[in-house]
Order: sequence, then C-alpha cells, then structure tokens
Amino acid sequence: MARFELCCKAHFSAAHQLRGYDGDCARLHGHNWHVRLYVECAQLDALGMGIDYKIMKAELKRALAQWDHYHLNDVPPFDTINPTSENVAAELYRILAPRINDGRVRVSRIEIAETCTASVTYWP
Repeated sequence: MARFELCCKAHFSAAHQLRGYDGDCARLHGHNWHVRLYVECAQLDALGMGIDYKIMKAELKRALAQWDHYHLNDVPPFDTINPTSENVAAELYRILAPRINDGRVRVSRIEIAETCTASVTYWP
C-alpha cells in the first residue's frame, strides 16, 4: 500500500540543564532546537493533500510556544523529568498526536536536534 509522509520544520530557543548528569550539560545552557514534524497517511483528501501544511505548521508553532525562550526545567513535565532531547521529542509527540491524528492522518515521528550535528527521532 502506498503511503505519504509529510514533514514541516520549526525551531525554538530554550535553556535547560540535565539533572544528575556528570558533565557540562549539568550546567545551565541553551540551544536553538530544530524540530521536524512528520505526518503520514495512505489516502489523500479531495484536494489531493495528505494534510494542509498550514495545519501542521500552526499546531507545531502552538506546541512549541510553551517552551520557546523558557528554561525547560521550570516547565512541566520537565520540572520532574530531565529535559533531554529524547524526552522533549516524546513529549512533543504526546502533545501533537491528539491534535493532528484523525483516522486518516497521524503523526508518525518527531525529530529534535539540539545542535547541527546531533538529533533524536521519536516514534511510538
């Protein structure tokens, strides 16, 4: 069966520090986090779209607004779990899936990069 996977990109700036980590990342520091939202579907709508990029971009922007220019350690759930890129990616998936998934399209994965040389991809 043919499948389509759509992607949109965004970024946010935020500080964090890793609790219990033995290294530089235990100290407060910031990143320009780069995010990729992937949505998949098997059927296109009447216009020939999987999902309007406008919807993907708006939902991603809305989700990232709660973290942009914040110290992630102060923002739930990162006030209790470490704000690693892995946890940030998983939390972003948990936020976006209910907003986007509709039976025809679904969030397939989230990619988060703290730097230009290191990223993580989360999918359930």
